[in-house]
Amino acid sequence: MTTSKTFFQPLDRIAIGLMLIFSLLIGLLMLQGDAVKPSVRHFSWQNQQIGADQTSFTLTFSRPMDSKSVEDNIKIDPPLAGKVSWAGRRMAYTLMSPAAYGTTYKVQLEGARDKFSEKEGKNRQIQPFTGSFRTRDRIILYIGADQQDKGRLVLYNLTQERKMVLTPKDLVVMDFKPFPNGGKILFSARKVGNQDLLSTQLYTVTTGLSTESEKQAEALGKVDLLLDNKEYQNLKFDLSPDGQTLVIQRGKKDDPGDFGLWFMSVNNENSQEKPTPKRLKSQPGGDFIITPDSKAVAVAQGQGAAILSLQPDASKPLDFLPQFGLVQAFSKDGSQAAMVKFNTDFTRELFLVTNQGVQRQLLRTKGSILGCQFDTASPTLYCLLTQLLPGELYQEQPYLVAIDLKSMQQKPLLALPPDQRNVEMSLAPDGLGLLFDQVVSQTIVTDSSQANMLTTDDGQPIATSSLWFMPLLPISDPAAVDEIKPQQLPIVGFHPRWLP
Repeated sequence: MTTSKTFFQPLDRIAIGLMLIFSLLIGLLMLQGDAVKPSVRHFSWQNQQIGADQTSFTLTFSRPMDSKSVEDNIKIDPPLAGKVSWAGRRMAYTLMSPAAYGTTYKVQLEGARDKFSEKEGKNRQIQPFTGSFRTRDRIILYIGADQQDKGRLVLYNLTQERKMVLTPKDLVVMDFKPFPNGGKILFSARKVGNQDLLSTQLYTVTTGLSTESEKQAEALGKVDLLLDNKEYQNLKFDLSPDGQTLVIQRGKKDDPGDFGLWFMSVNNENSQEKPTPKRLKSQPGGDFIITPDSKAVAVAQGQGAAILSLQPDASKPLDFLPQFGLVQAFSKDGSQAAMVKFNTDFTRELFLVTNQGVQRQLLRTKGSILGCQFDTASPTLYCLLTQLLPGELYQEQPYLVAIDLKSMQQKPLLALPPDQRNVEMSLAPDGLGLLFDQVVSQTIVTDSSQANMLTTDDGQPIATSSLWFMPLLPISDPAAVDEIKPQQLPIVGFHPRWLP
Protein backbone atom coordinates (compact mmCIF):
# COMPACT_ATOMS: atom_id res chain seq x y z
CA MET A 1 0.00 0.00 0.00
CA THR A 2 1.47 3.31 -1.05
CA THR A 3 0.97 6.62 0.76
CA SER A 4 -0.22 9.43 -1.51
CA LYS A 5 1.24 12.90 -1.06
CA THR A 6 -0.62 16.12 -2.01
CA PHE A 7 1.43 18.79 -3.74
CA PHE A 8 0.33 22.38 -4.47
CA GLN A 9 -0.09 23.22 -8.11
CA PRO A 10 1.72 26.35 -9.44
CA LEU A 11 -1.57 28.30 -9.67
CA ASP A 12 -2.36 27.47 -6.04
CA ARG A 13 1.03 28.74 -4.89
CA ILE A 14 0.52 32.05 -6.77
CA ALA A 15 -2.94 32.52 -5.22
CA ILE A 16 -1.69 31.84 -1.70
CA GLY A 17 1.21 34.23 -2.22
CA LEU A 18 -1.11 37.02 -3.37
CA MET A 19 -3.39 36.43 -0.39
CA LEU A 20 -0.48 36.79 2.00
CA ILE A 21 0.68 40.01 0.26
CA PHE A 22 -2.83 41.55 0.35
CA SER A 23 -3.28 40.58 3.99
CA LEU A 24 0.00 42.30 4.80
CA LEU A 25 -1.05 45.47 2.91
CA ILE A 26 -4.44 45.56 4.62
CA GLY A 27 -2.75 45.21 7.98
CA LEU A 28 -0.39 48.08 7.19
CA LEU A 29 -3.33 50.29 6.06
CA MET A 30 -5.20 49.48 9.27
CA LEU A 31 -2.19 50.43 11.34
CA GLN A 32 -1.69 53.63 9.32
CA GLY A 33 -5.38 54.70 9.33
CA ASP A 34 -7.34 56.32 6.48
CA ALA A 35 -4.74 58.00 4.27
CA VAL A 36 -6.87 58.42 1.14
CA LYS A 37 -7.14 62.11 0.34
CA PRO A 38 -10.59 63.69 0.01
CA SER A 39 -11.49 64.99 -3.44
CA VAL A 40 -14.09 66.95 -5.41
CA ARG A 41 -16.35 64.43 -7.11
CA HIS A 42 -18.64 66.82 -8.99
CA PHE A 43 -18.59 70.48 -10.01
CA SER A 44 -22.01 71.50 -11.37
CA TRP A 45 -20.68 74.22 -13.73
CA GLN A 46 -17.73 72.27 -15.11
CA ASN A 47 -17.22 73.32 -18.77
CA GLN A 48 -20.70 74.90 -18.77
CA GLN A 49 -21.83 78.19 -20.34
CA ILE A 50 -24.01 80.15 -17.92
CA GLY A 51 -26.21 83.26 -18.07
CA ALA A 52 -27.36 85.87 -15.57
CA ASP A 53 -30.27 83.64 -14.51
CA GLN A 54 -27.86 81.02 -13.14
CA THR A 55 -26.67 82.25 -9.76
CA SER A 56 -25.18 79.29 -7.86
CA PHE A 57 -22.93 76.28 -8.39
CA THR A 58 -22.26 73.23 -6.20
CA LEU A 59 -19.18 71.21 -5.28
CA THR A 60 -19.74 67.64 -4.11
CA PHE A 61 -16.93 66.07 -2.07
CA SER A 62 -15.93 62.43 -1.59
CA ARG A 63 -16.29 62.76 2.20
CA PRO A 64 -17.50 65.28 4.82
CA MET A 65 -15.27 68.37 4.79
CA ASP A 66 -14.10 70.94 7.31
CA SER A 67 -16.31 73.77 6.02
CA LYS A 68 -14.09 76.63 7.21
CA SER A 69 -10.99 75.20 5.52
CA VAL A 70 -12.93 74.89 2.24
CA GLU A 71 -14.33 78.43 2.44
CA ASP A 72 -10.89 79.85 3.30
CA ASN A 73 -9.15 78.11 0.40
CA ILE A 74 -11.58 78.22 -2.51
CA LYS A 75 -10.52 80.72 -5.19
CA ILE A 76 -12.37 82.02 -8.24
CA ASP A 77 -10.47 83.87 -10.96
CA PRO A 78 -11.58 86.50 -11.90
CA PRO A 79 -13.10 87.02 -8.43
CA LEU A 80 -16.85 86.48 -7.91
CA ALA A 81 -18.34 87.51 -4.57
CA GLY A 82 -20.75 84.97 -3.13
CA LYS A 83 -22.28 83.22 -0.12
CA VAL A 84 -21.60 79.63 0.94
CA SER A 85 -24.10 77.09 2.28
CA TRP A 86 -23.70 73.39 3.12
CA ALA A 87 -25.83 70.25 2.90
CA GLY A 88 -23.79 67.21 3.99
CA ARG A 89 -20.92 66.69 1.55
CA ARG A 90 -22.29 69.29 -0.89
CA MET A 91 -21.31 72.96 -0.84
CA ALA A 92 -23.36 75.60 -2.71
CA TYR A 93 -21.82 78.91 -3.76
CA THR A 94 -24.44 81.60 -4.52
CA LEU A 95 -23.25 84.66 -6.44
CA MET A 96 -23.94 88.12 -5.00
CA SER A 97 -24.33 89.51 -8.54
CA PRO A 98 -24.35 88.00 -12.05
CA ALA A 99 -21.04 86.90 -13.52
CA ALA A 100 -19.69 89.23 -16.20
CA TYR A 101 -20.59 88.11 -19.71
CA GLY A 102 -17.89 87.14 -22.21
CA THR A 103 -15.59 85.83 -19.45
CA THR A 104 -13.96 82.47 -18.64
CA TYR A 105 -13.73 81.70 -14.90
CA LYS A 106 -11.44 79.28 -13.08
CA VAL A 107 -12.40 77.64 -9.75
CA GLN A 108 -9.53 76.27 -7.64
CA LEU A 109 -9.43 74.48 -4.29
CA GLU A 110 -6.39 73.18 -2.44
CA GLY A 111 -5.30 73.08 1.20
CA ALA A 112 -8.80 72.19 2.51
CA ARG A 113 -9.12 69.35 5.06
CA ASP A 114 -11.75 66.72 5.68
CA LYS A 115 -13.96 66.95 8.74
CA PHE A 116 -12.18 64.34 10.90
CA SER A 117 -8.49 64.87 10.10
CA GLU A 118 -7.91 67.43 12.88
CA LYS A 119 -9.57 65.24 15.53
CA GLU A 120 -7.32 62.38 14.44
CA GLY A 121 -4.28 64.63 14.69
CA LYS A 122 -3.56 64.45 10.97
CA ASN A 123 -3.28 67.03 8.20
CA ARG A 124 -5.18 65.19 5.48
CA GLN A 125 -5.61 67.77 2.71
CA ILE A 126 -7.82 67.58 -0.35
CA GLN A 127 -6.51 66.58 -3.74
CA PRO A 128 -5.95 69.87 -5.62
CA PHE A 129 -8.98 70.70 -7.78
CA THR A 130 -9.29 73.01 -10.79
CA GLY A 131 -12.54 73.59 -12.69
CA SER A 132 -13.71 76.15 -15.21
CA PHE A 133 -16.86 77.64 -16.73
CA ARG A 134 -17.66 80.57 -18.99
CA THR A 135 -20.47 83.05 -19.37
CA ARG A 136 -22.46 83.77 -22.50
CA ASP A 137 -21.04 86.17 -25.06
CA ARG A 138 -22.12 89.81 -24.89
CA ILE A 139 -24.72 89.93 -27.66
CA ILE A 140 -27.11 92.68 -28.74
CA LEU A 141 -30.13 92.73 -31.05
CA TYR A 142 -31.37 95.68 -33.06
CA ILE A 143 -33.36 96.68 -36.15
CA GLY A 144 -31.08 97.66 -39.01
CA ALA A 145 -31.29 101.21 -40.37
CA ASP A 146 -28.71 101.20 -43.17
CA GLN A 147 -29.46 100.35 -46.79
CA GLN A 148 -28.22 96.77 -46.55
CA ASP A 149 -30.04 95.71 -43.35
CA LYS A 150 -32.94 98.16 -43.42
CA GLY A 151 -35.85 96.91 -41.32
CA ARG A 152 -34.23 93.54 -40.64
CA LEU A 153 -33.51 92.02 -37.24
CA VAL A 154 -29.76 91.91 -36.66
CA LEU A 155 -27.69 90.10 -34.01
CA TYR A 156 -24.28 91.54 -33.13
CA ASN A 157 -21.81 89.60 -30.98
CA LEU A 158 -19.76 92.20 -29.09
CA THR A 159 -17.43 89.55 -27.68
CA GLN A 160 -16.50 88.20 -31.11
CA GLU A 161 -17.26 91.43 -33.05
CA ARG A 162 -19.45 89.47 -35.46
CA LYS A 163 -22.74 90.50 -37.11
CA MET A 164 -25.54 88.15 -38.23
CA VAL A 165 -28.77 89.15 -40.00
CA LEU A 166 -31.68 87.01 -38.75
CA THR A 167 -34.75 87.95 -40.79
CA PRO A 168 -35.38 87.94 -44.58
CA LYS A 169 -35.49 90.99 -46.83
CA ASP A 170 -39.26 90.82 -47.44
CA LEU A 171 -40.13 91.59 -43.77
CA VAL A 172 -39.89 94.93 -41.94
CA VAL A 173 -39.46 94.24 -38.23
CA MET A 174 -41.50 96.48 -35.91
CA ASP A 175 -40.71 95.08 -32.45
CA PHE A 176 -39.10 92.00 -30.87
CA LYS A 177 -38.55 90.15 -27.59
CA PRO A 178 -35.80 87.54 -27.05
CA PHE A 179 -36.61 84.22 -25.40
CA PRO A 180 -34.76 83.77 -22.08
CA ASN A 181 -32.44 81.02 -23.37
CA GLY A 182 -31.35 83.16 -26.34
CA GLY A 183 -32.15 80.45 -28.88
CA LYS A 184 -35.10 82.24 -30.50
CA ILE A 185 -36.52 85.74 -30.93
CA LEU A 186 -40.23 86.63 -31.01
CA PHE A 187 -40.88 89.53 -33.38
CA SER A 188 -43.65 91.42 -35.16
CA ALA A 189 -43.24 92.44 -38.78
CA ARG A 190 -45.09 93.67 -41.86
CA LYS A 191 -44.38 92.93 -45.49
CA VAL A 192 -42.03 95.23 -47.40
CA GLY A 193 -44.05 97.84 -49.31
CA ASN A 194 -47.02 97.63 -46.94
CA GLN A 195 -47.19 100.93 -45.05
CA ASP A 196 -50.10 99.82 -42.85
CA LEU A 197 -48.46 99.76 -39.43
CA LEU A 198 -51.38 97.68 -38.12
CA SER A 199 -50.80 94.85 -40.62
CA THR A 200 -48.14 93.11 -38.54
CA GLN A 201 -47.96 89.38 -37.94
CA LEU A 202 -45.99 87.62 -35.19
CA TYR A 203 -43.08 85.30 -35.97
CA THR A 204 -40.22 83.49 -34.27
CA VAL A 205 -36.68 83.28 -35.64
CA THR A 206 -33.75 81.17 -34.46
CA THR A 207 -30.44 82.79 -33.51
CA GLY A 208 -28.21 79.77 -34.16
CA LEU A 209 -27.03 79.93 -30.54
CA SER A 210 -27.25 77.22 -27.93
CA THR A 211 -26.97 77.97 -24.23
CA GLU A 212 -27.17 74.31 -23.19
CA SER A 213 -23.99 72.32 -23.62
CA GLU A 214 -25.81 69.06 -24.34
CA LYS A 215 -28.26 70.54 -26.84
CA GLN A 216 -27.52 71.17 -30.49
CA ALA A 217 -28.38 74.70 -31.63
CA GLU A 218 -30.94 75.20 -34.38
CA ALA A 219 -29.77 76.72 -37.65
CA LEU A 220 -29.63 80.52 -37.78
CA GLY A 221 -32.51 82.44 -39.38
CA LYS A 222 -35.29 79.81 -39.32
CA VAL A 223 -38.51 81.89 -39.39
CA ASP A 224 -41.91 80.50 -38.31
CA LEU A 225 -45.27 82.30 -38.38
CA LEU A 226 -46.80 82.32 -34.90
CA LEU A 227 -49.88 84.56 -35.23
CA ASP A 228 -51.46 85.93 -38.43
CA ASN A 229 -53.59 89.06 -38.93
CA LYS A 230 -56.52 87.60 -40.89
CA GLU A 231 -59.23 88.59 -38.41
CA TYR A 232 -57.43 90.72 -35.82
CA GLN A 233 -54.84 93.46 -35.90
CA ASN A 234 -51.84 92.61 -33.74
CA LEU A 235 -50.66 95.58 -31.70
CA LYS A 236 -48.34 95.66 -28.68
CA PHE A 237 -47.08 92.40 -27.16
CA ASP A 238 -44.96 91.10 -24.30
CA LEU A 239 -43.20 87.78 -23.66
CA SER A 240 -43.20 86.30 -20.16
CA PRO A 241 -39.86 86.04 -18.31
CA ASP A 242 -40.02 82.22 -18.49
CA GLY A 243 -40.52 82.37 -22.26
CA GLN A 244 -43.73 80.31 -22.16
CA THR A 245 -46.52 82.88 -22.53
CA LEU A 246 -47.29 85.68 -25.00
CA VAL A 247 -49.66 88.53 -24.15
CA ILE A 248 -50.81 90.71 -27.04
CA GLN A 249 -53.21 93.57 -27.66
CA ARG A 250 -55.56 92.77 -30.55
CA GLY A 251 -58.35 94.62 -32.34
CA LYS A 252 -60.94 93.04 -34.63
CA LYS A 253 -60.56 94.31 -38.18
CA ASP A 254 -64.29 94.75 -38.91
CA ASP A 255 -65.21 95.99 -35.41
CA PRO A 256 -63.00 98.78 -33.98
CA GLY A 257 -64.78 98.49 -30.62
CA ASP A 258 -63.69 94.87 -30.22
CA PHE A 259 -60.33 95.52 -28.59
CA GLY A 260 -58.50 93.80 -25.72
CA LEU A 261 -55.74 91.57 -24.38
CA TRP A 262 -55.15 88.00 -25.51
CA PHE A 263 -52.65 85.41 -24.29
CA MET A 264 -51.27 82.17 -25.67
CA SER A 265 -48.67 79.51 -24.90
CA VAL A 266 -45.47 79.61 -26.91
CA ASN A 267 -42.21 77.67 -27.01
CA ASN A 268 -43.89 74.37 -26.04
CA GLU A 269 -41.77 71.93 -28.04
CA ASN A 270 -43.49 68.84 -26.59
CA SER A 271 -46.99 69.82 -27.71
CA GLN A 272 -48.25 68.51 -31.05
CA GLU A 273 -51.05 71.08 -31.22
CA LYS A 274 -50.58 74.54 -32.67
CA PRO A 275 -51.06 77.14 -29.89
CA THR A 276 -54.13 79.36 -30.21
CA PRO A 277 -54.70 82.71 -28.47
CA LYS A 278 -57.30 83.06 -25.69
CA ARG A 279 -58.93 86.31 -24.73
CA LEU A 280 -58.64 87.89 -21.29
CA LYS A 281 -62.22 88.77 -20.36
CA SER A 282 -61.37 92.08 -18.75
CA GLN A 283 -61.80 95.77 -19.41
CA PRO A 284 -59.75 97.20 -22.30
CA GLY A 285 -56.46 98.66 -21.15
CA GLY A 286 -53.40 100.57 -22.25
CA ASP A 287 -49.72 99.75 -21.74
CA PHE A 288 -48.98 96.45 -20.01
CA ILE A 289 -46.14 94.27 -18.76
CA ILE A 290 -46.07 90.62 -17.63
CA THR A 291 -45.14 90.08 -13.97
CA PRO A 292 -41.81 88.36 -13.09
CA ASP A 293 -43.56 85.12 -12.05
CA SER A 294 -45.07 84.89 -15.58
CA LYS A 295 -48.53 84.28 -14.08
CA ALA A 296 -50.13 87.73 -14.35
CA VAL A 297 -50.03 90.96 -16.34
CA ALA A 298 -49.98 94.55 -15.06
CA VAL A 299 -52.06 96.79 -17.32
CA ALA A 300 -53.06 100.47 -17.27
CA GLN A 301 -56.82 100.38 -16.80
CA GLY A 302 -59.09 103.38 -16.27
CA GLN A 303 -57.54 105.65 -13.64
CA GLY A 304 -55.12 103.07 -12.27
CA ALA A 305 -53.03 99.95 -12.80
CA ALA A 306 -54.61 96.49 -12.56
CA ILE A 307 -52.85 93.16 -11.99
CA LEU A 308 -54.73 90.50 -13.98
CA SER A 309 -54.26 86.75 -13.74
CA LEU A 310 -53.35 85.10 -17.04
CA GLN A 311 -56.57 83.10 -17.16
CA PRO A 312 -59.48 83.44 -19.62
CA ASP A 313 -61.71 85.01 -16.93
CA ALA A 314 -59.68 87.92 -15.55
CA SER A 315 -62.66 90.17 -14.85
CA LYS A 316 -61.63 90.44 -11.19
CA PRO A 317 -58.10 91.90 -10.84
CA LEU A 318 -55.71 90.29 -8.38
CA ASP A 319 -54.84 93.83 -7.32
CA PHE A 320 -55.69 97.38 -8.35
CA LEU A 321 -53.60 100.48 -7.70
CA PRO A 322 -55.80 103.51 -8.42
CA GLN A 323 -53.09 106.12 -7.78
CA PHE A 324 -50.76 104.84 -10.52
CA GLY A 325 -51.32 104.95 -14.23
CA LEU A 326 -48.41 102.87 -15.49
CA VAL A 327 -46.00 100.13 -14.38
CA GLN A 328 -42.59 100.90 -15.87
CA ALA A 329 -40.63 97.89 -14.61
CA PHE A 330 -40.50 95.04 -12.10
CA SER A 331 -37.47 93.84 -10.19
CA LYS A 332 -36.39 90.33 -11.15
CA ASP A 333 -37.83 88.73 -8.01
CA GLY A 334 -41.08 90.70 -8.25
CA SER A 335 -40.67 92.30 -4.83
CA GLN A 336 -40.47 95.85 -6.25
CA ALA A 337 -41.97 97.82 -9.10
CA ALA A 338 -41.31 101.22 -10.63
CA MET A 339 -44.68 102.94 -11.16
CA VAL A 340 -45.69 106.25 -12.68
CA LYS A 341 -48.27 108.62 -11.25
CA PHE A 342 -49.84 111.20 -13.59
CA ASN A 343 -50.78 114.42 -11.78
CA THR A 344 -53.44 117.01 -12.66
CA ASP A 345 -50.76 119.72 -12.96
CA PHE A 346 -49.24 117.74 -15.90
CA THR A 347 -46.27 116.57 -13.85
CA ARG A 348 -45.27 112.92 -13.46
CA GLU A 349 -43.95 111.14 -10.39
CA LEU A 350 -41.93 107.94 -10.28
CA PHE A 351 -42.57 105.70 -7.25
CA LEU A 352 -40.90 102.59 -5.88
CA VAL A 353 -43.70 100.23 -4.78
CA THR A 354 -42.93 97.03 -2.84
CA ASN A 355 -45.01 93.89 -2.42
CA GLN A 356 -45.33 94.87 1.26
CA GLY A 357 -47.34 97.94 0.27
CA VAL A 358 -44.54 100.48 0.81
CA GLN A 359 -44.58 103.42 -1.63
CA ARG A 360 -41.60 105.76 -1.95
CA GLN A 361 -41.38 108.69 -4.31
CA LEU A 362 -38.21 108.60 -6.40
CA LEU A 363 -38.62 111.73 -8.52
CA ARG A 364 -41.05 114.30 -9.90
CA THR A 365 -40.69 115.79 -13.38
CA LYS A 366 -42.41 118.10 -15.83
CA GLY A 367 -40.90 116.03 -18.63
CA SER A 368 -41.49 112.39 -19.54
CA ILE A 369 -40.50 109.05 -18.01
CA LEU A 370 -39.56 107.04 -21.10
CA GLY A 371 -38.30 103.85 -19.49
CA CYS A 372 -36.78 102.25 -16.37
CA GLN A 373 -34.95 99.01 -15.60
CA PHE A 374 -33.89 97.43 -12.30
CA ASP A 375 -30.26 96.39 -12.03
CA THR A 376 -29.75 92.71 -11.23
CA ALA A 377 -26.30 93.36 -9.74
CA SER A 378 -27.10 96.16 -7.27
CA PRO A 379 -30.05 98.05 -5.70
CA THR A 380 -30.11 100.53 -8.57
CA LEU A 381 -32.83 101.70 -10.94
CA TYR A 382 -31.72 103.08 -14.31
CA CYS A 383 -34.17 105.45 -16.00
CA LEU A 384 -34.44 107.30 -19.29
CA LEU A 385 -36.14 110.65 -18.63
CA THR A 386 -36.69 113.97 -20.34
CA GLN A 387 -36.56 117.51 -18.97
CA LEU A 388 -38.37 120.54 -20.37
CA LEU A 389 -36.00 123.14 -21.74
CA PRO A 390 -36.69 126.84 -21.02
CA GLY A 391 -38.06 129.01 -23.83
CA GLU A 392 -41.23 129.49 -25.83
CA LEU A 393 -40.58 126.44 -28.01
CA TYR A 394 -41.68 123.18 -26.34
CA GLN A 395 -38.55 121.03 -26.25
CA GLU A 396 -37.68 117.95 -24.21
CA GLN A 397 -34.09 116.86 -23.62
CA PRO A 398 -33.60 113.15 -22.83
CA TYR A 399 -31.09 112.06 -20.20
CA LEU A 400 -30.05 108.89 -18.35
CA VAL A 401 -30.06 108.71 -14.57
CA ALA A 402 -29.13 106.05 -11.98
CA ILE A 403 -31.12 105.97 -8.71
CA ASP A 404 -29.63 104.25 -5.66
CA LEU A 405 -32.68 102.57 -4.07
CA LYS A 406 -31.06 102.45 -0.61
CA SER A 407 -29.90 106.05 -0.27
CA MET A 408 -32.43 107.43 -2.83
CA GLN A 409 -29.49 109.30 -4.35
CA GLN A 410 -29.77 110.25 -8.03
CA LYS A 411 -26.78 110.31 -10.37
CA PRO A 412 -27.27 111.80 -13.85
CA LEU A 413 -25.21 109.70 -16.26
CA LEU A 414 -25.65 111.29 -19.67
CA ALA A 415 -27.58 114.11 -21.37
CA LEU A 416 -28.63 113.50 -24.99
CA PRO A 417 -29.33 116.06 -27.73
CA PRO A 418 -32.75 117.77 -27.43
CA ASP A 419 -33.73 116.91 -31.01
CA GLN A 420 -33.41 113.15 -30.38
CA ARG A 421 -36.33 112.39 -28.11
CA ASN A 422 -36.98 109.01 -29.79
CA VAL A 423 -34.35 107.17 -27.81
CA GLU A 424 -34.49 103.74 -26.18
CA MET A 425 -32.21 102.08 -23.64
CA SER A 426 -31.47 98.51 -22.58
CA LEU A 427 -29.57 97.35 -19.47
CA ALA A 428 -27.12 94.45 -19.88
CA PRO A 429 -28.12 91.19 -18.11
CA ASP A 430 -24.91 91.32 -16.03
CA GLY A 431 -25.58 94.97 -15.10
CA LEU A 432 -22.27 96.16 -16.54
CA GLY A 433 -23.46 98.23 -19.49
CA LEU A 434 -26.26 100.24 -21.07
CA LEU A 435 -27.26 100.32 -24.72
CA PHE A 436 -29.07 103.29 -26.24
CA ASP A 437 -29.82 104.55 -29.73
CA GLN A 438 -29.78 108.00 -31.32
CA VAL A 439 -32.34 108.21 -34.10
CA VAL A 440 -32.00 110.80 -36.86
CA SER A 441 -35.41 111.76 -38.26
CA GLN A 442 -36.11 111.92 -41.96
CA THR A 443 -37.28 115.43 -42.85
CA ILE A 444 -38.14 114.91 -46.52
CA VAL A 445 -40.30 111.90 -47.37
CA THR A 446 -40.63 110.98 -51.04
CA ASP A 447 -42.86 108.35 -52.65
CA SER A 448 -39.85 106.12 -53.29
CA SER A 449 -38.62 106.31 -49.69
CA GLN A 450 -42.13 105.76 -48.34
CA ALA A 451 -42.28 102.28 -49.87
CA ASN A 452 -39.91 100.88 -47.23
CA MET A 453 -39.89 103.62 -44.62
CA LEU A 454 -38.84 102.91 -41.05
CA THR A 455 -40.68 104.71 -38.26
CA THR A 456 -40.38 105.17 -34.52
CA ASP A 457 -43.16 104.12 -32.12
CA ASP A 458 -44.84 107.50 -32.54
CA GLY A 459 -44.70 107.30 -36.35
CA GLN A 460 -41.67 109.55 -36.92
CA PRO A 461 -39.79 108.58 -40.16
CA ILE A 462 -36.22 107.35 -39.53
CA ALA A 463 -33.36 108.41 -41.79
CA THR A 464 -30.61 106.63 -39.84
CA SER A 465 -29.67 105.75 -36.27
CA SER A 466 -26.50 105.09 -34.29
CA LEU A 467 -26.06 102.66 -31.40
CA TRP A 468 -24.05 103.44 -28.28
CA PHE A 469 -22.64 101.38 -25.42
CA MET A 470 -22.00 102.90 -22.01
CA PRO A 471 -20.07 100.84 -19.41
CA LEU A 472 -21.48 101.06 -15.90
CA LEU A 473 -19.50 101.37 -12.68
CA PRO A 474 -20.76 101.55 -9.07
CA ILE A 475 -22.70 104.82 -8.71
CA SER A 476 -21.58 105.13 -5.07
CA ASP A 477 -18.18 106.27 -6.36
CA PRO A 478 -18.52 109.86 -7.72
CA ALA A 479 -15.15 109.66 -9.46
CA ALA A 480 -16.23 106.48 -11.23
CA VAL A 481 -19.42 108.13 -12.49
CA ASP A 482 -17.38 111.00 -13.92
CA GLU A 483 -15.28 108.49 -15.86
CA ILE A 484 -18.26 106.84 -17.57
CA LYS A 485 -18.10 107.67 -21.27
CA PRO A 486 -20.38 106.23 -23.97
CA GLN A 487 -18.81 104.49 -26.96
CA GLN A 488 -20.36 104.51 -30.42
CA LEU A 489 -20.68 101.02 -31.89
CA PRO A 490 -19.71 100.36 -35.53
CA ILE A 491 -23.29 99.47 -36.51
CA VAL A 492 -26.33 101.37 -37.79
CA GLY A 493 -29.66 100.57 -36.19
CA PHE A 494 -32.28 101.35 -33.56
CA HIS A 495 -34.44 99.68 -30.87
CA PRO A 496 -31.45 97.92 -29.20
CA ARG A 497 -31.92 95.01 -26.80
CA TRP A 498 -29.46 92.75 -24.99
CA LEU A 499 -29.73 89.01 -25.50
CA PRO A 500 -30.32 87.44 -22.04
